[in-house]
Amino acid sequence: MDIQIISRNGEPEYAVLPWDQYQALLKAAGHQQPSLAPSPTVQAAPDQDLRPLADLRGLREAKGLAIETLARTVGISPSYLGLIESGERQPDAAIRRSLAWELGVAGWRDES
Repeated sequence: MDIQIISRNGEPEYAVLPWDQYQALLKAAGHQQPSLAPSPTVQAAPDQDLRPLADLRGLREAKGLAIETLARTVGISPSYLGLIESGERQPDAAIRRSLAWELGVAGWRDES
């Protein structure tokens, strides 16, 4: 079986396995297989709402924030924020949302 274990605080919390193996486990346990009703497609919010972050340095400077201040507020190092500002690194969605929130950019509540 191809099972991935996801831990939190050093303790196993979730087990992830391929769908066909999950179905086989349900069948072996005598459980009815869940039907997959077509669900509406969930689209991630477009990144266009956060595009103003493309000029991150300009936004930060316009707010009068030092790179160290913004970085620490968002929970990243100033050097990493510098890499993001220079375009050398692309932050994940959580960091983008935090930056957008701190800089007052529309779209910070997006769940992408």
